Amino acid sequence: MKLPFRKNKELYLSLRKILGFYPHDISYYQLALMHKSVMHRNKKGKPVNNERLEFLGDAILDAIVGDIVYRHFPGKREGFLTNTRSKLVQRDTLNKLAREMGIDRLILSNGRGQSHNSYLGGNAFEALVGALYLDRGYDMCMRFMEKRILSQMINIDKVAYKEVNFKSKLIEWSQKNRVKLTFELREQAKDNNGSPKFCYQVVLEGEKGCLGSGYSKKESQQLASKLTLEKLKKEPQFIDAVFEAKASRTKMEEEPVENVPDTSESSEFIISSDKTIPEEEKHVTAFQEKVYTDRPAKPLRRSPMYRAQEAAQSQKEQSADDFDLSDISAAPQSKEYIIAAAEAEAFGKEDS
Repeated sequence: MKLPFRKNKELYLSLRKILGFYPHDISYYQLALMHKSVMHRNKKGKPVNNERLEFLGDAILDAIVGDIVYRHFPGKREGFLTNTRSKLVQRDTLNKLAREMGIDRLILSNGRGQSHNSYLGGNAFEALVGALYLDRGYDMCMRFMEKRILSQMINIDKVAYKEVNFKSKLIEWSQKNRVKLTFELREQAKDNNGSPKFCYQVVLEGEKGCLGSGYSKKESQQLASKLTLEKLKKEPQFIDAVFEAKASRTKMEEEPVENVPDTSESSEFIISSDKTIPEEEKHVTAFQEKVYTDRPAKPLRRSPMYRAQEAAQSQKEQSADDFDLSDISAAPQSKEYIIAAAEAEAFGKEDS
């Protein structure tokens, strides 16, 4: 391809070295290498950067690498294929590829954030794949990944069988041994460029493990997990302390922390036959209605003969208890009459 003398000549040559062929539309690749920190705007005033191409390239990479891994490992299960693909397209891998291929030196940015592993190159790599897809199509993207990346720069078999997720490995070990594992944030700060930094520590059964620092929570926890796994292997006294703490914890959990509740049923709700309910103990509902009410006894139905006998008996009892009022009169009585009546009454009772 004949290159005219222009200011983009160096970019054409650099992309030819990276991709293995010349691009057709250079504008896609210029956009792929433009970081959002540049704050470049188009004629309409809208910000222009590589974030949209990064999104597109991420999807294209997943499809292409998934296709390659599927054909490279026939018979392998879905979990193995997914794990292998994730290792090939993870930010650490893409960031390293960008450094090896010189992509990071072509990125336009304000210079901030390049002092640490901020995945600037890995993001640009994804955006470059998105630009390649728009410029030359899916088949050219597949050719680039197969011929340029996986055949020359990455050993796919070595990556597939290499364990890189140290956090998952530590979690799996702790679950199998029933060891309590936590990741505690020890420090969160910013570096001189204003980028966030994190420091996490692994804690096993209350025993402090190793510290890990990084520019993301995932990065710091991965480093802390890796160093803790190495400490578990190299320092027998540390793993002994972890299991002693576990034994102490499980023993405490097995001991009762309170008295066993009484299972006998209370009989306080049963009212004795020789015990009356005080007025203040009678239950009142929410509607102020008494549950216990003093109802009058319902009269019994009796035969006429029984009722006549009962009336005669009642009259007899009443005559015995009541005063005799027959000798009480409102007529005036003389003293001699009263004395004579009293003597007659007295002598009459003696005779009887």
